[in-house]
Amino acid sequence: MVYRDTPTLQPRLKKWLFGFIAGFLATLIFHQLTLALLWAIGLAPFGPFSLAATPPFGVPAVFSLAFWGGVWGILFVLVEPRFPPPPAYWSAAFLFGAILPTLVALLIVFPLKGRPLGGGWQPSLLVTAFLINGAWGLGTGWLFKVLSARWSGPGV
Repeated sequence: MVYRDTPTLQPRLKKWLFGFIAGFLATLIFHQLTLALLWAIGLAPFGPFSLAATPPFGVPAVFSLAFWGGVWGILFVLVEPRFPPPPAYWSAAFLFGAILPTLVALLIVFPLKGRPLGGGWQPSLLVTAFLINGAWGLGTGWLFKVLSARWSGPGV
């Protein structure tokens, strides 16, 4: 069976795939390295690259986090065309990461995992979440641009 919208579907799927890859890698690189820096200076209340098993499959936490970073990367590329052109693009990318994933983690994920709403509103946790997720946003934007330019040319 051939779909009539196949020519338009393929670039969209490629864009979503690039978004997932960018978000996944940005978690492992930008998010976790920013967390490592904040941990080293004593600001972050938890360390980077956690290999603790996550339920229900026992996947190391850092890879579970990277998977969800990839899912957020798909959302990022859906919103990214509305970002202003550079240099303001980078502020928008940072703020996307700093605000949206942070709010979802604090207001939805934490309570679902039995943790207090907002993580108890601890200032070090809030600053850490804002900065590491903002770094993720910058990294996702940069990696998405690199992937798009390298494997798609202009227009993805």
